[in-house]
Amino acid sequence: MDALQAPAGTKAIVFLFTSTDCPISNRYAPEVKRVVGEFAGKGVVFRLVYPNPADRAAAIHEHMSAFSYASAMEALRDPAHALVKFTRATITPEAAVVVAGRVVYRGRIDDRYVELGLERPAPTQHDLADALTAVLAGKPVPHPTSQAVGCFIADFAR
Repeated sequence: MDALQAPAGTKAIVFLFTSTDCPISNRYAPEVKRVVGEFAGKGVVFRLVYPNPADRAAAIHEHMSAFSYASAMEALRDPAHALVKFTRATITPEAAVVVAGRVVYRGRIDDRYVELGLERPAPTQHDLADALTAVLAGKPVPHPTSQAVGCFIADFAR
């Protein structure tokens, strides 16, 4: 499957980079599902991307099931890092919003994590949702990049 292909009428594709064993990625599951629920019916396609070559199909299937992702979006393995390179993602969890084949946002889902080990009780900025709101309104994304906090994709063994 070509990861950039989407059904007619799709306004944006969101690639959510994750890993089966990154604790911060896993802590974001409820927020990811909330954003998917808010935007999936508005022409936004969500795809979970597993860039860790060690994440095999069975582990991905188990992860998708454990976090109730299976009904919300499809999973893509990216062991050769083609999507990582295309979007310039460096962290799990990190989101990339693609409109008409161009990355218009790349970065954190929200600002709940200030840095590794430092978490706010609740986020004060919802970067991914704000980017999608702008895209759906036909406006430029106000902050096209933000720094995600989590596990480094470069650390995954190849």
